[in-house]
Amino acid sequence: MPRWLVPFALLLAVAGASPSMAGDAEDCANAANLVQTNAAGVVAACRRLAEHGDAVAQNNLGALYDSGLGVAQDYAEAAKWFRKAADQGSAVAQNNLAILFDDGKGVTQDYAVAASWYRKAAAQGLGAAQFELGIAYAKGQGVPQDDVQAHVWFNLAAVRGDRDAARNRDVVARRMTSEQIQQAEALAAAWKPTP
Repeated sequence: MPRWLVPFALLLAVAGASPSMAGDAEDCANAANLVQTNAAGVVAACRRLAEHGDAVAQNNLGALYDSGLGVAQDYAEAAKWFRKAADQGSAVAQNNLAILFDDGKGVTQDYAVAASWYRKAAAQGLGAAQFELGIAYAKGQGVPQDDVQAHVWFNLAAVRGDRDAARNRDVVARRMTSEQIQQAEALAAAWKPTP
């Protein structure tokens, strides 16, 4: 099952920003591409925005530290920036922070905390977090083992095109009764993302 860090946000709002901040926003939004040619500039741009409270820049700076692109790899620093963005409601940052707690990188490994962050991101409709929350329920890591909930979250991620989620949903379904499958399908059909 692939695990990945949701690397960089695709869009960054720059309305009302000063010209220098707009340039920082553009550089930070394109961090994955620009870090190869101007690592110091990208890191500086993301840091300036992040320090001004920009959640996308905070997540991107965390991703740079997590991957070691343009900076020395530092999971604790990644966790710090992911948490700042996650606390502002960024689903991508919530998922990224959850992965660090799941793996014990830069933070003490804590499956319950990871599941809590996955749940926040999954509730907003982030497919990667829905997949990970499905795994948590299937294994009982940080949450009580619950095949109905695992099926729901795998199903929601599968609807977003995640083939691994579809396969995992089908594996979990083999352990379930037909009533449990019907319950899970009804829960998934009624699910609505929360902002």
